[in-house]
Amino acid sequence: MVKAYELVLEWIEGEIAEGRLAIGDRLPGERVVADRLRVSRTSVREAIRVLEVMGVIRTSAGSGPDAGAVVVAEPHSPLTSTLRLHLATSHLPISDIVQTRILLESWAVAEAATVMDDAALDAAARLLDAMDDPALGPERFHILDAEFHVALCRGAGNLLVSTIMAALREAIHGYVMAAVPMVDNWPDIAAQLRREHRAVLDAVRGGQGEVAAKLVTDHIDGFYRATRLA
Repeated sequence: MVKAYELVLEWIEGEIAEGRLAIGDRLPGERVVADRLRVSRTSVREAIRVLEVMGVIRTSAGSGPDAGAVVVAEPHSPLTSTLRLHLATSHLPISDIVQTRILLESWAVAEAATVMDDAALDAAARLLDAMDDPALGPERFHILDAEFHVALCRGAGNLLVSTIMAALREAIHGYVMAAVPMVDNWPDIAAQLRREHRAVLDAVRGGQGEVAAKLVTDHIDGFYRATRLA
């Protein structure tokens, strides 16, 4: 027999798969979902907790624009879910995450410059366009930021690399958001990150693999050091 929270999981994943919920969108309130599916609000909360651990959504308390349950990724293969579940419950040293990112992403962007997967690069470009919104707060900005890096890695055409990057998304977002309170001039930092993202994508589209690899390495390492997490 299907448990009530599994019905909620299936409904949320279906909404994402059909495009009615997209990355950056907030889920309807617990009461709305519970009434629609005729389940308890406890079942809704349990489903949300599962999706949060899997890295599909993120929840934030409060009443601001980033409050509630926000979609931060699309559900992918069972391998992705397993890796996300493992990494989401592990306490990974920040330095290890950064080193792994540099290793994977520098290779991935260099390869993407050769593969030229237009669909992946177009997805990365759309995420950058969304990040140009000056009203974005740090939380929403970095959700899109992390998804941009995953999209770039998908452009390399290596399923395992893109799966590992998707699994690391939660850990990346965690250390990045931990750095935000240390930043006094967020608008300037956001503008710099936008420029660096555009430069990496332009290098990939221009077939300059080595340039893209250096730019993404400097980008990841530079933020890590500038926010005094090093």
